[in-house]
Amino acid sequence: MLLNGKWAENWQPVQNKDEQGRFIRQTSSFRHWITPDGSAGPTGKGGFRAEKGRYHLYVAYICPWASRTLMARALKGLSDYISVSVVNPVLTDQGWTFGAYPDADEDKLNGAQYMHQIYTQVDPQFTGRATVPVLWDKHQHTIVNNESADILRMLGSAFDHLTGNHLDLYPEALRSEIDALNDYLYPALNNGVYQAGFASSQVAYEEAYHGVFAALDRLESQLADGRSFLLGEQLTEADIRLWVTLIRFDLAYHSLFKCNRNTLRSMPQLWAYTQRILAMEGIASTVNVDHIKAGYYSIKALNPSGIVPLGPRLD
Repeated sequence: MLLNGKWAENWQPVQNKDEQGRFIRQTSSFRHWITPDGSAGPTGKGGFRAEKGRYHLYVAYICPWASRTLMARALKGLSDYISVSVVNPVLTDQGWTFGAYPDADEDKLNGAQYMHQIYTQVDPQFTGRATVPVLWDKHQHTIVNNESADILRMLGSAFDHLTGNHLDLYPEALRSEIDALNDYLYPALNNGVYQAGFASSQVAYEEAYHGVFAALDRLESQLADGRSFLLGEQLTEADIRLWVTLIRFDLAYHSLFKCNRNTLRSMPQLWAYTQRILAMEGIASTVNVDHIKAGYYSIKALNPSGIVPLGPRLD
């Protein structure tokens, strides 16, 4: 991580932990918003007006949080509006790096070798982890936001007046239900798999493991009435937030993170739901199985041999 702008230690998966060995995730640091007219959003300051070609996303295919933003970009028709750089999936002692791997990009925008250099370019005294996604402003040469939930929400509407794409991922009539699902799914499942994988005590692991499968069982039952998506026939941001975890479940969380009661493939409703969203236009381009497996299995604390499994497949 960075300490007062200096790389202080080799990258470690466990950011922090409590007295019971529970994994604690870092809070995002940059919370500005792109808005149609450049006014301030719910957090941060104004000055970030929606414009074609002005913004850039730094992402990792391995990362479910970054993949939320890629899904929103695809679904909202923003590919020509927001450019993208994909980092090398293999986690190094310097954290995320650029290039030197198939389908990974060099940082042609800022010329950085490591993701942490993007952070210190904006704040030379930055302390914390250099995470993805990062939403970058090419005009002001600064980070707009590095919180995936914010980026997902803003991409859902900020550019609609320019693109004419009015797919509503956060419809007003469903907002209370979406918020409730998000509040449940994040600790139980999205972060729950990490709580299991990075637990440093048996108690913390078992607590997270049971939470993960309680959530999956609840979702399997919820989808059993034949609905297409979590809240009916309309895809919402709750589906995006869930799906990025599901698509990685059999690839990494089942084995490497010890969430191994069963595979997702063995849960017929959730597996069909996962495949249904994967088949939507533009979504498959947000998934790179090689990057996902190479990235997770490069975590030395969990896989010191560095061996990457050949399976499973997504189909």
